[in-house]
Amino acid sequence: MKRGPGYREFVTLMAVMISITALSIDMMLPALPEIGRDLRVGHANDVQLVVTVLLFGMGIGQLVFGPLADSFGRKPVILTGFVIFIMGCWLSVFSSRFEVMVIGRMIQGIGTGGPRTAILALVRDQYGGRAMARIMSVVMAIFIVVPAIAPAVGQAVLLTMGWRAIFGVLMIQGFVALTWFAVRQPETLSRDDRIPFSGSRILDAVLGVCKNRRSMGYTLASGFIAGALMSYLSSAQQLFQEVYGLGREFPIYMAVLALFVGGASFVNSRIVMRFGMRALSHRAVLLFIVLTTMFLAATCQMGGRPPLWLMMAFFAPSFFCMGILFGNLSAIAMDPLKHMAGIGAAIVGSLSNFISSSSGALVGRCYDGSALPLACGLVILGILTAIAMRWSEKPPVVKR
Repeated sequence: MKRGPGYREFVTLMAVMISITALSIDMMLPALPEIGRDLRVGHANDVQLVVTVLLFGMGIGQLVFGPLADSFGRKPVILTGFVIFIMGCWLSVFSSRFEVMVIGRMIQGIGTGGPRTAILALVRDQYGGRAMARIMSVVMAIFIVVPAIAPAVGQAVLLTMGWRAIFGVLMIQGFVALTWFAVRQPETLSRDDRIPFSGSRILDAVLGVCKNRRSMGYTLASGFIAGALMSYLSSAQQLFQEVYGLGREFPIYMAVLALFVGGASFVNSRIVMRFGMRALSHRAVLLFIVLTTMFLAATCQMGGRPPLWLMMAFFAPSFFCMGILFGNLSAIAMDPLKHMAGIGAAIVGSLSNFISSSSGALVGRCYDGSALPLACGLVILGILTAIAMRWSEKPPVVKR
């Protein structure tokens, strides 16, 4: 059997692969006005599709690639995903119409669904227990840093080479990851452990998630709270640059908020064994609703344009609550699905992506030159998250 990379190389490779998703979203934000002008977008809010459609495509990719990874192996699925991602980047680089750009972003999202779904399975195949936890902690640490620096990287590329070069950078990273992975990483799923691909199996898994109250409720909750983050990402460029006039400085403010999300993930890993996932999640969502409701009240009182310092003062702890919720809600949703972990993860991930991308796009479309639509969206999505959590833990009615 071909020898794989050592521990350090393996962790670095996984980090490079998983960071492509975050870069694909956050590097675009500084370039949205330029893309809108060059491609003659009719409505300013339409350019937000460059962000949200990628997440929607990722949901499709996860749903397709999850079962394929169990049937044909991890390596073919990951390589195929990268090829599709590179094709989508190429289409975006040379797009002359906004519709073509959106299609390219959709293809990129579908492509990222392959690595995103198969990486966790790949790690599970080779490591277990504390070793696996150690690897995933390092990989997630990269995921913390990338959203913080990606807008600044995108801004630098935009100023020096133009917005099309951002897709070129993503295409190069995808090619490097594809080549590195193809050469150094052997297949980790033996032929004896592969499960035949069938539509009935996928349907059974979907029904299994839908019928399980806890899995379904926490999947919905995960989608709603991720939708709150996507609402912010959809509106962030317009909000920071148009309402607050930050210009090229807005990546700094985005980096600060991204670090609060990432810092919460680190804190959660330290305290979750002591307090438990559910207790932390309930407290975090309650605090999120309180904070965002207070921000909504302040925004209404100030004509939709609260001072920047006030918005950051509310957003920082709110985003910290989001970071606590992200990992916990997904873990609780997956807990009853141990018998179908691979395809279950794909279904949970894709459904939450569909919810977050559609809700984020809806809130973003409501942007009216003020912070009010975003403030309303955060409150509503926080409440929906709490309702879904509450419903999932309510005992089902037994018919007599």
